Amino acid sequence: MRLKGFRMTAPLKVGVVGVGHLGKEHARIYRDLPEAELVGISDQDPAKVEKAKEFGTTYYQDPHELIGKVEAVSIATPTSTHYTVAKEFLKAGIHTLIEKPITLKLEEADELLDLARKNNCALQVGHIERHNPGFKRIEEIAKNIRFFEIHRLGPFTGRINDCGVVLDLMIHDLDIVLGLVKSEVASFDAIGVNVLTPFEDIANVRMKFKNGAVADITASRLTFEKQRKIRIFQEDAYISLDYGAQSCKIFRKNGAEIVQEIVDIEKAEPLKEELRFFLANIRSGKSLGHPDTAARDALKLALEIARRVQAEQPKLTIHSKL
Repeated sequence: MRLKGFRMTAPLKVGVVGVGHLGKEHARIYRDLPEAELVGISDQDPAKVEKAKEFGTTYYQDPHELIGKVEAVSIATPTSTHYTVAKEFLKAGIHTLIEKPITLKLEEADELLDLARKNNCALQVGHIERHNPGFKRIEEIAKNIRFFEIHRLGPFTGRINDCGVVLDLMIHDLDIVLGLVKSEVASFDAIGVNVLTPFEDIANVRMKFKNGAVADITASRLTFEKQRKIRIFQEDAYISLDYGAQSCKIFRKNGAEIVQEIVDIEKAEPLKEELRFFLANIRSGKSLGHPDTAARDALKLALEIARRVQAEQPKLTIHSKL
């Protein structure tokens, strides 16, 4: 098996563990990418053998059967299993992409980061908005940010049952804000309620950073209409990005008028860009032994926010009869 020193032109042998709602998209993209060879998928549900046939690959019920066959793997299992599954692949020297959040516990994330360093592996976390073409343009434009207003809202699906909306959805925006502000959080206030699950299903946090920036973030899995928008207010402009539509507008003051500019964005599939980034980093060697510590920072902040929200739950809980 070629883990180190493989031919740069050969497709990387990849596998996917967990082929549910998101995992099947990983498998589809790997199947279609010329730089990847999908050699197997693994899922506890034996009915997923049909997915293997669909993607022209082999089904394994036990993910350990992929070890020795793959050079890289995507893990799209429930968050509560990320640590135990990823640990085995990293110990075997297999490059690993884990869907966000990296784990449910900070100490588990730290152990996976250490394993990646020791075994010279790539370890990337699936914070998909980093690879949204709209956000890539925002990165080029945003500077001296003073205020963020962010909404990530969507309908209840029931797919996520091991964590609340902070770790499920808000963590995307925490990752983005931390990357843009590049300053430590000075303080935050957070509230939320559980409605349909034992965890918070809607939450809001208002964070103040040491450099003076402020971020107001709302996440909900209780709304009928899906919304993923970030609004950035900085010294010279107001920037509005719709992640879903991959559309961006900039508003600037020009004398006594406000001038609107439509930002040109070349649209693409963010997950495909994420997986191509993962494979390219393995090939280049840039990420080997240098795991995704930014994902660890986002997890640490998300856990702190979730704890604050949950501490208020007895006073805020809604007992829904829906």
